[in-house]
Amino acid sequence: MKDETEYICPSCGEEIIIPIDVSQGDQQEFVEDCPVCCCPVIIRIEIDEQGNVRCDSFPE
Repeated sequence: MKDETEYICPSCGEEIIIPIDVSQGDQQEFVEDCPVCCCPVIIRIEIDEQGNVRCDSFPE
């Protein structure tokens, strides 16, 4: 499994790479400010049984 994933900021369109904290479970949701435009972004991470990671981002 990867230890990083990426999302596209819904406000500025930049690709942002973030670490994956597997200790937080297979389904995670949190808010993080985009490091480029500082807008808050809702990030959802899902990790399946094979270790594949899906990351979605939404404006807050």
